[in-house]
Amino acid sequence: MFAQAQEEHQWLAQLAGNWTFESECAAGPDPAQPPMKSTGKVVARTLGGMWVLLEGEGDTPDGQMCQSIITLGYDATAQKFVGSFIASVMGQLWIYSGTRDAAKRVLVLDTVGPKFDGPGTANYQDIFEMIDQDHWTLSSQLQGDDGNWTKFMTAHYHRVK
Repeated sequence: MFAQAQEEHQWLAQLAGNWTFESECAAGPDPAQPPMKSTGKVVARTLGGMWVLLEGEGDTPDGQMCQSIITLGYDATAQKFVGSFIASVMGQLWIYSGTRDAAKRVLVLDTVGPKFDGPGTANYQDIFEMIDQDHWTLSSQLQGDDGNWTKFMTAHYHRVK
């Protein structure tokens, strides 16, 4: 019943701390449209060494404030990273499951959510890449009906010292 922290939990703990970010998000399916840009901050903490909670706050292109919470952990039984994402500007609870690359720098989390452009659902991935102890990126991509992945958001995080 009671789990012990694994190396994977320690890897996630790198995210603990105070961060600022700048992000760019596709404005829509037309690549000629300039990307939407936003900035914000994230406060991340560990929960008993087993989970990392990332509480974010940032502006949206239309001037709204967006708050979000990401939970990340590692399920040693399933041998998968797991987590969730919620945001104040959407009603969807996103559930994550994924793996890290062999170099232990990139965590790819799979999830399913509503399509951007109509009814139904689509496959999404949120990709965390550890650059160094003071920098990481989060990018999101969507799998189209043709099976190809399209990146639509990238955020760069910088540790506040």
